[in-house]
Amino acid sequence: MNTDKLAQKIKLIIFDVDGVLTDGGLYFSADGSEQKRFNSLDGQGIKMLRQCGIEPAVISARSCMSVEHRMKNLNIKHFYQGQSDKLLAFNELISKLKLSADEVAYVGDDVLDLPVMSRVGLAVAVANAHDLVKQRADFITKKTGGNGAVREVCDFILQAQDKFDKAMSPYLD
Repeated sequence: MNTDKLAQKIKLIIFDVDGVLTDGGLYFSADGSEQKRFNSLDGQGIKMLRQCGIEPAVISARSCMSVEHRMKNLNIKHFYQGQSDKLLAFNELISKLKLSADEVAYVGDDVLDLPVMSRVGLAVAVANAHDLVKQRADFITKKTGGNGAVREVCDFILQAQDKFDKAMSPYLD
């Protein structure tokens, strides 16, 4: 099936954090606290998805306070940290939201993401994802994780659902 048709069904999009919402680097301060770099274009894309009725969520294997702060900043209500088995969080989430797996997109970069990616309606790999992840993806971004890949996916889904112009209208004359 073509990716536009897959994207037309999406009501929920789940993002991994390290390597998707960030560049995958792990930055530690002198006191041992972990820092992350997020892309503001990605954040705006996530906000526009929500404004157009597509719910964003995050499932991450790691736990980090800076990620928690960013999720609060983006008003992401469905946020799971410390999930070594991401499938458990995925199943809980679709059950809670009463969605079928084909109404979900997942954006990942590494093999920990494959169990969920193999079940969703639209599996997305960022450009710098592990080769196995890219082989199993329905869509591969041109941009890398932490560098606009998430915005690329947001724009793609909005365009496939004919919601892109609505999302852009507040910013254009």
